[in-house]
Amino acid sequence: MASSMLNSISISVSDDESDEIAGRMRVRVRKKRKRLGFRARSDAVRRIVRMIVRYWPLLIFMPAILILLFFELPSIGSKPEVKQVPDLAVEKENMGNLDRPRTRMVNGVREPCLKILPPEEIQHLEFPIDVEPNSPVKRVVYKSDGDKSFASISVLSQQYTEATRFNLFTGNQTLHERKESFKVNETAVVNCGFYSERGGFEISDEDKSYMRTCKAVVSTCAFGGGDDLHQPIGMTEASLRKVCFVAFWDEITRSAQEAEGNSIGKDCMIGYWRVVVVRNLPFSDQRLNGKIPKMLANRLFPQARYSIWVDSKSQLRRDPLGVFEALLWRTNSVLALSEHGARSSVYDEAKAVVKKHKATPEEVDVQMTQYHHDGFPDNKRFNGKKALCEASVIVREHTPLTNLFMCLWFNEVVRFTSRDQLSFPYVLWRLKVQTKSLRARCSPVKREKKNRCMCSILGPPRVSPASGST
Repeated sequence: MASSMLNSISISVSDDESDEIAGRMRVRVRKKRKRLGFRARSDAVRRIVRMIVRYWPLLIFMPAILILLFFELPSIGSKPEVKQVPDLAVEKENMGNLDRPRTRMVNGVREPCLKILPPEEIQHLEFPIDVEPNSPVKRVVYKSDGDKSFASISVLSQQYTEATRFNLFTGNQTLHERKESFKVNETAVVNCGFYSERGGFEISDEDKSYMRTCKAVVSTCAFGGGDDLHQPIGMTEASLRKVCFVAFWDEITRSAQEAEGNSIGKDCMIGYWRVVVVRNLPFSDQRLNGKIPKMLANRLFPQARYSIWVDSKSQLRRDPLGVFEALLWRTNSVLALSEHGARSSVYDEAKAVVKKHKATPEEVDVQMTQYHHDGFPDNKRFNGKKALCEASVIVREHTPLTNLFMCLWFNEVVRFTSRDQLSFPYVLWRLKVQTKSLRARCSPVKREKKNRCMCSILGPPRVSPASGST
């Protein structure tokens, strides 16, 4: 509108007055100041905002990239670490620090835990002459439904129930039978698994034939997928000839291992291990299924005189013949287990089991109540050694006494909880066997935790017919 008004008005000005009028007009006109500083700042802020909106992902990830480069820069250009697959032959020759003796304090003196013979002496070891042990138990009779005198004991379903874990594999042990089984007689009659042919834990005839040839055996198991099969190292040629190495798997474990490339050979072997695939496991709880090869080696290997049980998480790193000589033959013992590394009291261990959710409070309470009712004391030591053991490795001679002991131990695990460390001292106490002086030994296995020492237990002196003395 201002523009149109200017166009419609004409002002005539003479030449003489033009300069004066122009001067007056220049004086009267006030120039409006521009706030350049504020506008510049506003434009800068807008530009910054636009940049942030456009490049915000880069601004977020840039600090993370800088931090990553800062930590990774030293390793750039270095050679990548190459993982080598261990070779059994190399492991056997290069034992690393395995030959360094493990020690422990004994009466203020540091002594080696396991005084094992050198390989050249182990090569010439032979099994001792089979002499009758000076033991109150001469013979063990295992109950089965094939014997008419035991056939009426129970008729059980093989299915697991919440009320009881006894089934056709175990037979139904009543409380009265449990009480009677702890009485030590020359002939002991006891439930010891394999009660019925329909009870499960089925093994092929070929594997049974092989297992009957074993005079000494190292065994382990992995059910339900389980752990990898660790090859033993440090074995002498003598042990490889005289000792069977048997691993028990189920179909699930075999499938899992085959998926990882660990297939059983045509000779049923994987490395040193003879793999026995078990079908129709009797328990729904895989921990209970694992107790069968762990505790009932006398049933699985009827001709074996010696056995070593090794948990699947462990690796045998000592020669079996050397272990037998160090823990059994030299000390005249028949059973050796590793001491518990943390506690000595069964009742304290029961609290720890519940706290770590290894068993339900209800089943642990039932077991401890029964033990307290039976008069089991809160003994922390037997003959100067820990009463509580950790049975990750079990070394034993198959005598009537140890066979009875393992059967009773297995029955307690089935009746109460699968935490076998709770029932071991109780069974030892109930048998009321005069144990010999104990000496601590080291476990012949390598575990993720620190090495535990072994204690030779349940070893009544044997009487030699030649000398008549111990």
